Amino acid sequence: KAFDLDLKASSPPRFALTIFLRSILKMKSAIFASLLAAASAFAPASQKASSTALKAFEDELGAQPPLGFWDPLGLVADGDQEKFDRLRYVEIKHGRICMLGVVGYLVNKAGIYLPGDINMSGTKFSDLGSGWDASFAVGVPGALQVLAFAGALELAFMKDATGENEFVGDFRNGFIDFGWDSFDEETKMAKRAIELNQGRAAQMGLLGLMVHDKLGNVDILVPPF
Repeated sequence: KAFDLDLKASSPPRFALTIFLRSILKMKSAIFASLLAAASAFAPASQKASSTALKAFEDELGAQPPLGFWDPLGLVADGDQEKFDRLRYVEIKHGRICMLGVVGYLVNKAGIYLPGDINMSGTKFSDLGSGWDASFAVGVPGALQVLAFAGALELAFMKDATGENEFVGDFRNGFIDFGWDSFDEETKMAKRAIELNQGRAAQMGLLGLMVHDKLGNVDILVPPF
């Protein structure tokens, strides 16, 4: 008390600063306590949602060791099957595109191209190079043709157009089979899992190729043929 009185009498600004700092500490403690209370209030609901999603999708294709069903962003924490199917469709489609992309990149990197010219000006396919260089070397008319082709596939073929497909990502539409119906259920599930895993790896692989191609050191990953 004697120290406080002396501080107040000898240095009013200092005393006021001390009181202000004490008030800030008290305010922070109150806010922290409120946040803890709010977190405790919402914790059961979050755990319940995660548990619901785990039970709903833990046996789905792709939920396999070592991670099992893994949804760190909680995209399907509500257990919505329709949302899960939509995300699975997108995952499969992007995986297929990236598998083709990785193969295409490696083929061009090996110096293998379509014969002939890519346009009426006499530019050969082999003149395009590979990676980003090839993408930018294609003229606007060629890029528009690629866009139109991809759009036609998306709108007319790469979907369940007839309503008879067996699972998400089955785009046979009663037209093409390649012996799929001759496989037993265990073999079908194994092949679907292989495609899903290869697609996931290809997405990461193509991203790595694109980044290193842009950095100019892709030869570290893919030595010259």
